[in-house]
Amino acid sequence: MQFSKDSLYNNPLDQITPFRFDEAVVDVFPDMIQRSVPGYSTMISAIGLLAARFAQDGSRCYDLGCSLGAASLAMQQQLKARQCQIIAVDNSEAMVNRLRNGLQSMPEINLDVRCADIRDIDIENASVVVLNFTLQFIPVEDREALLAKIYRGILPGGLLILSEKLAFDDPRQQNLQTEMHHLFKKMQGYSEMEISQKRTALENVLIAESFTVHQQRLTRVGFSSVELWFQYFNFSSMIALK
Repeated sequence: MQFSKDSLYNNPLDQITPFRFDEAVVDVFPDMIQRSVPGYSTMISAIGLLAARFAQDGSRCYDLGCSLGAASLAMQQQLKARQCQIIAVDNSEAMVNRLRNGLQSMPEINLDVRCADIRDIDIENASVVVLNFTLQFIPVEDREALLAKIYRGILPGGLLILSEKLAFDDPRQQNLQTEMHHLFKKMQGYSEMEISQKRTALENVLIAESFTVHQQRLTRVGFSSVELWFQYFNFSSMIALK
């Protein structure tokens, strides 16, 4: 798959439209995610390791909000369970089409790729479910119902991996973590204008919550243990065990 460097916001825009996972974003997505999310490669690699540890024979692994399939491919590479199906779901036709096209050159990779709203699909016989920076784009009022559905579909002994941008209750922490994230992006070559314009595009599209809110919600729907396993500034990943 051929991709370009992310330059979507490097010119002044008269009107900044809400962020969408459209063709323009797909064309630069691998560069964008690596330069925008601290520790992204580490998280993807660990998702593969966790899937290898928790995937059960004859079960399913779901990658919900799969984008270009990074987490799905990491799971595929590490899975040891027999007859374990990986289902990759995204509601962006541009993402799904690009993923399907890329898989044509990888016949050894067997993914069930679906274009759908993750709120509408059934979760069944799952040993591993991944929400990798996906829940933050779901309306807040729909998040608990989605997680409850996921919990019901996970087998005993299974897990949910939830990666999210975090918000912080303490204003000092919120300001510090935001500042450090912006410094990280500057180190990756983004300008002040690019950072500002993308932040505006994501406003009211990406709604971050605190770890406490995530932990309490996951506990309410039934998960017996919820802990952070990774955090780099305001980006994190959690493990929820059934």
